[in-house]
Amino acid sequence: MDMKTKKLSLSGRGGIVSKYSYIVVFLIIFAVYALTSSSLTWSGVMNIFRHSAIIGIIALGMGLICLTGEIDLSVGSMLAMVSGFSVVVYNMTGSIFAAFLFAVAFGGICGLVNGILVGGARMPAFIVTLATMLIFRSVSQYVCQWLPKDLIGGGSSIYKLFTKNESFQAFYQIGNGKLATLPYVGLVLALMTVLFVYLSTSTKYGKKIYAVGSNQKGAKMAGINVPLMKISVFVIAGMLVGLGAFLWIAMNASTDPATTGTSYEMYAIAAVVLGGISMSGGRGKALGILFGAMSYTIIDKIIVALKMDSLINDAIKGVILLAVIMVQLAGPKIKGRLKRQEDGGKPKTAGE
Repeated sequence: MDMKTKKLSLSGRGGIVSKYSYIVVFLIIFAVYALTSSSLTWSGVMNIFRHSAIIGIIALGMGLICLTGEIDLSVGSMLAMVSGFSVVVYNMTGSIFAAFLFAVAFGGICGLVNGILVGGARMPAFIVTLATMLIFRSVSQYVCQWLPKDLIGGGSSIYKLFTKNESFQAFYQIGNGKLATLPYVGLVLALMTVLFVYLSTSTKYGKKIYAVGSNQKGAKMAGINVPLMKISVFVIAGMLVGLGAFLWIAMNASTDPATTGTSYEMYAIAAVVLGGISMSGGRGKALGILFGAMSYTIIDKIIVALKMDSLINDAIKGVILLAVIMVQLAGPKIKGRLKRQEDGGKPKTAGE
């Protein structure tokens, strides 16, 4: 093998590592967890999968939004409101299917509100979703206070599923049951990841999302309806929050409008960033979000395993998030510098 071929081979391996860096990050974090945990079992690994489900599903929607160069700060509050109202629908009807349809549809409507304001009215996504973050949680708390007790499961400040409904055990089993050793909610996350990998890589719609995030003006000149694309990703993200809300109440049988989903917008963004999706839009893979969500869940477990004060939890996550973003920003610059060094001093021929 001559020097030129060897260089190309090394470049190829570097390219693979760069493309799948989110897997490398996940494996490193998991290795740290394996070293710090005294009793790592298969059940423990499956718990990681289970506890990553809701954040992972919400993060898939956040990932689509970030790929267009936008952001959604309202997903945590949206989760609280949609899950609370879905409990009311279930308590009124006793139907799991009705609760599921309502959660997904209502989440889509909330996403549509964000999408119209961002994509249609061209308002800054940060401001719009900051406002709706406040609105959604406030409405959820206010309504819970005034609803009849039988509609909120007899609680005073939280929404509870009626345990006397015939379908309650089946509903609870969705959130806590397993297929063999695989948790149902984890399987839902895996299925949604496969669907969104296909959507983002193998459809015209997915290519348009990347085009909008890469170069909005260029996408517009290419005939892509940029406002409609932005509206659509917010709607899809809202529907995924609705799915997450349905799974939340299936797992917990209740939801607290004051605390449910607190900081979930940050956790979803962190999962997206750890998964390798660029916050500036147009770059990254949906598959990375799955590994990003699981990485963030494992960080929680490492903190517990090390018996660190839980109050420092978010500080550690914040530092990790900043570090990953710094690596994202520095990576292309380092690559460009190395490429210039490789090309430096090489005379260009007429054919180059």
